[in-house]
Amino acid sequence: MTAINKKVLSEIVAAEHNLTKKEAAEIVDLLFDTITETLKEGNKVEITGFGKFEVRERSGRTGINPQTKEKIEIAPVKTPAFKASKNLKEYVK
Repeated sequence: MTAINKKVLSEIVAAEHNLTKKEAAEIVDLLFDTITETLKEGNKVEITGFGKFEVRERSGRTGINPQTKEKIEIAPVKTPAFKASKNLKEYVK
């Protein structure tokens, strides 16, 4: 199993569109920066046929410190989430 990182992704974009690796890296960075900023603003990013990025909030709760068995309050937290589209799910099967 092989993982694709930003460098490899940039190389693929460069090869497919006859760009320099630097130009392609700028495009890939712009894409990721745009998704990040949109989520930071509390908005969703929907890419038809691929999926949806959104921010979900996990509510606060009471937890237990495993070392001391003391009850602690765990604050609410926002976390990024991705939901694959039906097309992507079918393609991966």
